[in-house]
Amino acid sequence: MFIVTRFSRQNRQSVSAVVALGTRPHLFSSSHPSPSSRLRDHYCFKSPVSFLKNPNPNPKPSTKKKQKPPYRPPSSLDRTGKKPLRSNLPFDFRYSYTESSPAVRPIGLREPKYSPFGPGLLDREWTGVCAPAVDPKVRSVDGKEDPKLEEKRRMIREKILGEPLTAAERKILVEKCQRHRTKRQINLGFEGCPPAYASWLWGQVAHFLPIYPLKEWPQQNCLAWRDGLTHNMLNDIYNHWKHAEAVRIKCMGVPTVDMKNVCTQLEDKTNGKIIHRQCGLLVLYRGRYYHPKSRPVIPLMLWRPHEPIYPRLIKTVIDGLSIEETKEMRKKGLAVPALTKLAKNGYYGSLVPMVRDAFLTEELVRIDCHGLERSDYKKIGCKLRDLVPCILVTFEKEQIVVWRGKEYKPNEVGKFLIEPESFDNWDINMDEFYSGDEEL
Repeated sequence: MFIVTRFSRQNRQSVSAVVALGTRPHLFSSSHPSPSSRLRDHYCFKSPVSFLKNPNPNPKPSTKKKQKPPYRPPSSLDRTGKKPLRSNLPFDFRYSYTESSPAVRPIGLREPKYSPFGPGLLDREWTGVCAPAVDPKVRSVDGKEDPKLEEKRRMIREKILGEPLTAAERKILVEKCQRHRTKRQINLGFEGCPPAYASWLWGQVAHFLPIYPLKEWPQQNCLAWRDGLTHNMLNDIYNHWKHAEAVRIKCMGVPTVDMKNVCTQLEDKTNGKIIHRQCGLLVLYRGRYYHPKSRPVIPLMLWRPHEPIYPRLIKTVIDGLSIEETKEMRKKGLAVPALTKLAKNGYYGSLVPMVRDAFLTEELVRIDCHGLERSDYKKIGCKLRDLVPCILVTFEKEQIVVWRGKEYKPNEVGKFLIEPESFDNWDINMDEFYSGDEEL
């Protein structure tokens, strides 16, 4: 009995505990909202997203540093992502306009047809000799110009020059270009190059070193102005015309053998007018209607292209002679007294008349070229062959030996005098323009 009552008493306590728990308010029931939920419903409060979610739950600190882009030297000719330059100049682009002729066709090339203007910088194709203006897809090394281009150049030149200058206007422009008035001058044919210009041009070339596969790159000291009127010199002339109506050009060295060709090429390629000439000193006028903002686009050559292979100037056996007679003539020519000695960076404007005069009495003429580069006196010999005319005998021992030929006929009387250049309506003293032409 005691056991039963004890058990029932424990049951009652457990039941009473259950009843007591059942009569208490349901604090943990899901049917009744919590105080925080009531506040959220009453005040419409929403916690920020950053409190609810972590935008970067697993942050990984970056220990690697950002790599810097590879250094590229600054270049004004960097046209990455741009279209190639287009120039409307109506003539073929050559490295030298006075020391090369379109009429002479080379027999081969010394290098692949790498364009000296840089890869993809010009819309003209380089043929190994020139960049023709007519057909950019030409595959031949023969760069003959279209006859229509000459007429186009003439019309553009006449439009820019306008009315001819009077004697007073010409005299004022020539006076402004004298040495005591200005130091601005362009050197044509010199054998040296200013270091500042060479270093600048080398900086432009270095920009393409990683992407242009050339075997031999030019050194700074070989970018010389010894090739007459070069393509980049046209840009220098237009730069001088920004500040003055006329520019002074000093011509020395090999190009002065044929000054008529130098004057013709200057006027043809720049559309200017030569208004003064004294020995190798020229004054080039830009024209009445020239405006610097309307100057043509002239892409620059970044290096000097290798000269193509031309036929030999001196044959093993001279035409019309046997082998023994050729050897005897070369030996005799080196023993002949020298007609003159050519100085480095000298003026050779009277060399052709001197050789013509010497052929009146002598069969062989020797010219001493000691101290000159071999390529220079080869160019002089080539010019003498075409201008005198004569036959080249030898270039040995830094000498030029020429032969007048078996059927030599001297020119008519009066043809040895230098013909004056044609200036428009000029009445200035002739001695002012041509004094010193007799000096070598």
